[in-house]
Amino acid sequence: MFLNSVILVLQEMIEAALLISVLLVFTHLFQRSWDKSFVLRTSWVALSIAVGVLGAALYSYYTPQISEMFDYVGQEILNASLHLLSLLLVCLLAFIVPSAQLAKNTMGRARFAAFCMTGIVMFSIVREGSEIIQYVGGIAGQEENFTPVVLGGFIGAGIGVSTGVLLFYGLINLSANWSFRISLALLCLIAGNMGSQAVLLLTQADWLPFTPIAWDSSSALPENSIVGHLMYALVGYEATPSILQVSIYLLGIVLIVISPLFRKAWPQQQSLVGKA
Repeated sequence: MFLNSVILVLQEMIEAALLISVLLVFTHLFQRSWDKSFVLRTSWVALSIAVGVLGAALYSYYTPQISEMFDYVGQEILNASLHLLSLLLVCLLAFIVPSAQLAKNTMGRARFAAFCMTGIVMFSIVREGSEIIQYVGGIAGQEENFTPVVLGGFIGAGIGVSTGVLLFYGLINLSANWSFRISLALLCLIAGNMGSQAVLLLTQADWLPFTPIAWDSSSALPENSIVGHLMYALVGYEATPSILQVSIYLLGIVLIVISPLFRKAWPQQQSLVGKA
């Protein structure tokens, strides 16, 4: 129970920590790029975490009622909706970034960017947090499992938060160009993962048709292994993804690649984010 608790909580925490770290790096780089014309205060982080934790608690409490909705696939539909809303906000964030250093209405864009970031993190915490609450609450109710589950949960959460902190400081200590590019690559994977997970959930709910399996890597890297869990948290690894999942994953990446944010990270001439 102890190891299972560590792995489950770590998997959920890494997903949220990765999101927060990458978005915080963008917050730092956006302001550095446009100075005082594109001010993004980090207060969006505290707001998104607070609202997300509250939403996760409510989601966990009402899970039985939610599960009975839509012919008993309510939980799959709601989780898929949260993934799709998050993907929409990620794409909006990538497209509202000014493409020139002196773009108009940068303050309005900055406020909308903060709104997108708040929503992305909030929805992520609602999804991942509700699963943690349900798992820990259900297992910890058994007296013999209370201590190992709670202790494992704290350790998993600590490792997840530490990973996010290390990632953030590692990225902002790179040159501005490489920090921007690596963060953007991670954002592409995050967008692809959101789309893929939404497809998987909607397929399980019979809202989307089943498509053939694209490949089977379960013998090389099982999903239920420790590495498999970590790869799922980091890049949305699936041992047997469907063709539709892979297609939507690639679509999520393409949407970021064609955005102004991508053109800013890889400009044709000298970078606008400057040098470290």
